[in-house]
Amino acid sequence: MAYISKDVPDIENLLALNPKIGKHASLKSSTTTKKVKKHWKRNQEKSCSDCGSLKNNFDDVKHTTLSERGALKEANRCLKCADAPCQKSCPTQLDVKSFITSIANKNYYGSAKSIFSDNPLGLTCGMVCPTSDLCVGGCNLYASEEGPINIGGLQQFATEVFKDMKIPQIRDPSLPPLESLPSSYRSKIALMGCGPASISCGTFLARLGYSDITVFEKENFIGGLSSSEIPQFRLPYDVVSYEVDLMTDLGVKVVCGKALSSGTMGLTLQSLRNDGYKAVFLGIGLPNPKKIPIFEKLTQEMGFFTSKDFLPMVSLASKPGMCACKSQLPSLHGRVIVLGVGDTAFDCATSALRCGAKKVFIVFRKGFTNIRAVPEEMDVAIEEKCEFLPFFSPKEVVVKEGHISAMEFLRTEQDDEGNWIEDEDQSVKLKADFIISAFGSTLHDDSVKKAFEPLKFNKWGLPENNSETLQCSEPWVFCGGDLAGVAQTTVESVNDGKQASWHMHKYIQSTFDLKVPSQPELPKFYTAIDLVDISVEMCGMKFANPFGLASATPTTSSPMIRRAFEAGWSFALTKTFALDKDIVTNVSPRIVRGTTSGHTFGPGQGSFLNIELISEKTAAYWCKSVTELKKDFPEKIIVASLMCGYSKEDWIELGQMAENAGADALELNLSCPHGMGERGMGLACGQVGAFKQLSKVGRFDFRSLLPVFWPAKANRNGQNWLKWPKRQGLMLWN
Repeated sequence: MAYISKDVPDIENLLALNPKIGKHASLKSSTTTKKVKKHWKRNQEKSCSDCGSLKNNFDDVKHTTLSERGALKEANRCLKCADAPCQKSCPTQLDVKSFITSIANKNYYGSAKSIFSDNPLGLTCGMVCPTSDLCVGGCNLYASEEGPINIGGLQQFATEVFKDMKIPQIRDPSLPPLESLPSSYRSKIALMGCGPASISCGTFLARLGYSDITVFEKENFIGGLSSSEIPQFRLPYDVVSYEVDLMTDLGVKVVCGKALSSGTMGLTLQSLRNDGYKAVFLGIGLPNPKKIPIFEKLTQEMGFFTSKDFLPMVSLASKPGMCACKSQLPSLHGRVIVLGVGDTAFDCATSALRCGAKKVFIVFRKGFTNIRAVPEEMDVAIEEKCEFLPFFSPKEVVVKEGHISAMEFLRTEQDDEGNWIEDEDQSVKLKADFIISAFGSTLHDDSVKKAFEPLKFNKWGLPENNSETLQCSEPWVFCGGDLAGVAQTTVESVNDGKQASWHMHKYIQSTFDLKVPSQPELPKFYTAIDLVDISVEMCGMKFANPFGLASATPTTSSPMIRRAFEAGWSFALTKTFALDKDIVTNVSPRIVRGTTSGHTFGPGQGSFLNIELISEKTAAYWCKSVTELKKDFPEKIIVASLMCGYSKEDWIELGQMAENAGADALELNLSCPHGMGERGMGLACGQVGAFKQLSKVGRFDFRSLLPVFWPAKANRNGQNWLKWPKRQGLMLWN
């Protein structure tokens, strides 16, 4: 027998998924649960010893990568702090809250534009920046339950969206064209090395208007360390190539296969000077690995690599488009020891797993509290089952039958003075098939040093330079990145290039007896999108763009309108004002949280309720404000929003006051339902019957040629309400 009071089985089965209160406590053995959970568990078991091989798997592993849904949700969490600490920690001084706000508004181009304006390698930095030590480390939400904003992920999202648009960069359209600039802007400039510092420097110089810039790169691929030493699963090659393309869009030339060297085919500072180069930027990084004596006789055939050997080999074989060669990944197996605990060491460790290593041991001299790498890198290594061995210092490498078989270590300890010492009484031997040394980089190539002549070197063997201007001992030579001795990250190298570009500009112009502004004025990022005319013409008025402020809470005062104009909004309606005899006092809150916001407080509200009356400020205040704003912003459109009672004379008086003040148009507020009807104003005047009597209060009776608008929300019962204002020559808007 079928029950009409029951749904069909399909619906009942769906409804069975809803939470239900059981009659009894649940009972199931832990043994059964352990077996069952394996069918549903999404993360790896902690005790997993063989959780699948990572060999040849170069997919993205970054925890910060966001989808559009994730980016919008994350951007809406941002507090937009008044004195945002995140921005103070960014080496390139990105306007973090600005680009995050643009993402929250789905203005992805605006976000990317903000990022690339200050950081030409914004996508690279979004992927590899140690944000926990920089912007994220200063986020005011760090102590909240949800944690700090994922700034790196948001930066990556916005710039990746723009990358997919495939739109080239152009110079600031408001700047003089190249052909009209002085001859000083045609000075020859050489940038040595096509890494982050040089790409940044070249981009800003080209934005300034320099038209003869050449980047010389030693390798046959571009990108420097970003390409050769940061693995594909952290930084794909097409990202680096894209940012170089943005630089070449501005006319910068890139020449590969040209090294800074005193050799026959190399370039030297003196040869560049002889060839007419007015200024040179050195951004070659630190090309040589640091080695300790016990490694001097070891070779790759024996199983020994430095990070400078190993990571480029991995990149050439795993990064599509990096070179036309058919490189193979280093063939590793068994146990691999990685020495060091910086970001590069972790890149070596995780890359070794993708080259066939069965087990990777990260061995370092100090403890976990002294790890230099950022948590983002360390977390990936832990997830991929790398083993950590702290407090061990290399003593000897054991070689059998021409190949590494083990390595001996001494235990390290810290004495009372804080010095790290080796304890000869505590030693351990660790079996190994391969050793990768990641002890950092230096500059000890005599051929390169000779090419630097006549530069002076400091006690660390690097070119002497001013840390503010990046200018070397020879005033026409500048340097940045690792070579300058301060930058330790990609973003700091980018900022070195940015910093150097302005001071190179200043130097070059001084040689032509030309001055530059005392405050740096580096041009921002522009594309053809910025040339699109989005202006709107209506009723003889030209709106620069269709974005303006309504007659509501955002225009409570004229300074609010001024700030909007300064930010680029093209028009604004004043808060509705009346004659002094109709002045009101707002006794209700200006604005309150909407009922759809649930438990959300702060940013990300579902709605707001505007329950205020018209402006509390006098007509004289608003008229004076209109005059001031039109004087300072003559191209902006200001519409005076007016409200009177059922009096033709009042409307004419107030309308003439607004016109005399300089308003571009008038809005007759005949629609406000918020408490004004009781005074015979607002909606009370906007009813069709009443409006018939007031219909002559139009352009003629105002004795004005200004456009006059009537808000199209006054009385919507039927269609007749639309006809009256049209017949009287009034424009409708909503």
